[in-house]
Amino acid sequence: MEPLLRMSGISKSFPGVRALSDVSFDLMKGELHALVGENGAGKSTLMKILSGLYKADEGDLYLRGEKVTSTGLAEMIRQGVGVIYQELNLIPYLSVSENIFLGREPRTKVGTIDWPKMHAMTEEVLKPFKLDIKPKQQVMSLGAAYQQIIEIAKALSLKAEILVMDEPTAALTGNEVDRLFEIIGELKDNGVSIIYISHRLEEVHLLADRITILRDGERVITKKRGEMSNDEMIKYMVGRVLEEQYPQYDSKAGEVVLEVKALTKKGICDNVSFQARSGEILGFVGLVGAGRTEIMQTIYGYRKMDSGEILLRGKPVVIRNCQDAVMKGIGLIPEERKQQGLILGMSVFDNAALSVLDLYSTLGVLHRSKINDEVNSMVDSMNIKTPSVKQLVVNLSGGNQQKVVLAKWFIRHCDVYIFDEPTRGIDVGAKVEIYRLMQNLAKRGAAVIMISSELPEVMNISDRIAVVFEGRIVKQFKKGELNDEQVMEYSLGLHERRRA
Repeated sequence: MEPLLRMSGISKSFPGVRALSDVSFDLMKGELHALVGENGAGKSTLMKILSGLYKADEGDLYLRGEKVTSTGLAEMIRQGVGVIYQELNLIPYLSVSENIFLGREPRTKVGTIDWPKMHAMTEEVLKPFKLDIKPKQQVMSLGAAYQQIIEIAKALSLKAEILVMDEPTAALTGNEVDRLFEIIGELKDNGVSIIYISHRLEEVHLLADRITILRDGERVITKKRGEMSNDEMIKYMVGRVLEEQYPQYDSKAGEVVLEVKALTKKGICDNVSFQARSGEILGFVGLVGAGRTEIMQTIYGYRKMDSGEILLRGKPVVIRNCQDAVMKGIGLIPEERKQQGLILGMSVFDNAALSVLDLYSTLGVLHRSKINDEVNSMVDSMNIKTPSVKQLVVNLSGGNQQKVVLAKWFIRHCDVYIFDEPTRGIDVGAKVEIYRLMQNLAKRGAAVIMISSELPEVMNISDRIAVVFEGRIVKQFKKGELNDEQVMEYSLGLHERRRA
């Protein structure tokens, strides 16, 4: 049978980086073909060539048996290719409706935008997700998970014949993931072909008809589902056997570094209290919209608290803004790296150095050699794939961009580290590196807080865990005291309903 899509001998280079080398890939009608590999392996680059965003240096692209000679974003959309990118491409100051139907707005007879119709169309597109998202809401008012759902809805609204999903579940949890999988099944039943990129190998095993693995810009292998185990996939991805997915360490909880008492912010959180100790990792779990990120933003000074108290090493502190938090030894690694964590037009060096300019300067003069030593050391230890620290961050893969965000705060040597989705978009090998770096911070005496949508990650890496439901901490427990099902019950508020 002729493939719906065939990409043959695709090569692509960027300044100082060979992203793809002679890669071939095909997709059958109604198939879900998973594309897997480490960060920087070339997965997103290959899909950007398919979408028309990039032009291949070499190679050919065939759709429905015919060679495609004219590519470009508009042309590939016309050809029936829709893409949900790993990096969100929404316009924050526009509404949900405006983002979904941008450039395709329904019109009245006189040519103006038919707002009631567009809002009704938006509600229809969002209905399968069963979430409280209003068509008129400004996108910037929504969290990352909701923005991800809008991206998915936008792609689905195009009624594409080929749909590329690049890490579609990275910002989703539990119910949202399950619903997305149901939608994927319905799309396949309707003949839609899907290219699925994910670092979550359990998803790949569950969904994929075939699996192709890329490594260092080259295709390594293509197999049918069930023909490779997790360990075999990882070996093909990283070129070695990964001995331990969740590394363990001898944690020793010490003094209370950060204590939060009755933190309240109307509409965000209510009476939140917890302690974070030196030498331990405190994990926060909860469903999308539970308030995990917002609680940490309030502690960090990004949001102004209504009431409550924050203590550092037993002493009350006032945190009026983010700068106050940094100066008092608190670092926040945000979940949105592009909007909140990086300046994409600057180099790896400049981004990593931003957090320590005050520590390595005298009378306004920077000690560039010392900063350079710190940055280069961190780039090496974190295995950031970049030709040099002078490389622009915008030219790095999404996973390596995330590592630069982490490096920026590791250099700072804070007393408290708050990691919000630190491994989102990170491959399985790099995740282990991040876990070990977090554990090293704890060993050094820092208090480490981790928010994650991946429950197995939190359950295996954290020493203590706090469950958030509707802006409140409803349960705190030590590692091993509860299983995944019990944690989900608290996340869904089932224990509170039983008491009521």
